[in-house]
Order: sequence, then structure tokens, then C-alpha cells
Amino acid sequence: MKSCLKSLSVLAAFASAFILGVQAKGPVIGQPAPDFTLTDITGAEHTLSSFRGKTVVLEWVNPECPFVVKHYGSGNMPKTQKAAVADGVVWLTINSGVPGAQGDFDVAKSTAWLAQQGAAPTAYFRDQNSAVGRLYDAKTTPHMYVINAAGVLVYNGAIDSIRSANVADIAKAENYVNSALAAVKAGKPVAKPTSEPYGCNVKY
Repeated sequence: MKSCLKSLSVLAAFASAFILGVQAKGPVIGQPAPDFTLTDITGAEHTLSSFRGKTVVLEWVNPECPFVVKHYGSGNMPKTQKAAVADGVVWLTINSGVPGAQGDFDVAKSTAWLAQQGAAPTAYFRDQNSAVGRLYDAKTTPHMYVINAAGVLVYNGAIDSIRSANVADIAKAENYVNSALAAVKAGKPVAKPTSEPYGCNVKY
């Protein structure tokens, strides 16, 4: 009987550890955002923690994803970037696709694409070993995160409230990133700190 109870205790411990592991996957709202260091396409190295004191947006991207094309081709993402950066926000765009994956543009092609789109991120990164994408459990392109000046994650999810690749839906949707940034600027809690991201799967 004791042996049976001991076995059950061991199984329960493993189950608890497994559940905790699942729950702990990716960053947690209200907790410090995981730190990382990446080199951008200009060759400059950036560490997330070096931006402490500023609000930071992380944007996962795949230039060939139809959902990314929707938000860039319409001007929605560049407009959101420019307004945020003009307000002192640091905007970091990350492509975590593995080498040869859809949208894995080299440095020259990435630079040209950003210029063609009128994009204005603070930096653009090729996370080709997917380390930062997996650290953040980035699921889709786009997938958006907002980190406040204290380095705490305050938003994780979709760019807006309508899950589609239809440009016409942009005007009807709530831009969750803009809403989160406005709340942070006003010193208020983000009303909707999480949402289900939509788009193409990150090409791990």
C-alpha cells in the first residue's frame, strides 16, 4: 500500500512539474520581459534591458506572410510604428524564421523591403536560430508584445481585434498595440493585456 501511495506521489509530482512547465512557457503579463541580445541588419547589437526606462514594442514579422502584407501594404503597421517611435517608444521588429524559410530575407533584401514599406522600426533583427522567438513563444506573424519602462510585459497578442487578412477590416478593428501604448503613457493598466495572435505561423 505504501509503495502504491509513493508511486502516486511521484506521479503527482511529475504532473505538477509538467503543468507548471506548460504554464511557464513564454513571458508572463505583469512579470519582467525576458532579456535578450540580438544584432540588427545594420550590424548594431541591441540588448532589451538596455532600453529600460523606455516603453518597448516587439513585433514578429515575416515579409511574405499575407497577414503581414495586409498590415504593411495598407500602411497600418508603418503608421503604428511611426506614431510610437515619435512618442519615444522603442520598436524592435524580429524575424525568427530559420534560414531558407518563407520571408527569410537577407540583409540587403530586408533593408530594401523596409524602405519599400515605409517602415520605421528602431531596429530589425534576423533571429535565424529562433532563440528569441522561442524565448517569447512567438506564435504568428504578426505577434505583438508591449513592455513598459520598468521592463515589465503589459501586452501579448494580436495587433488588432479582427482576425483576417482583409485590408478593409483594419479601419473597423481596435488596434490593441495603440490601446496598450496609450494606457502605458497615461499610467493606467492595459485594459486588454492579452489576446490571441493571428497570422502565419512563425517559421521555426
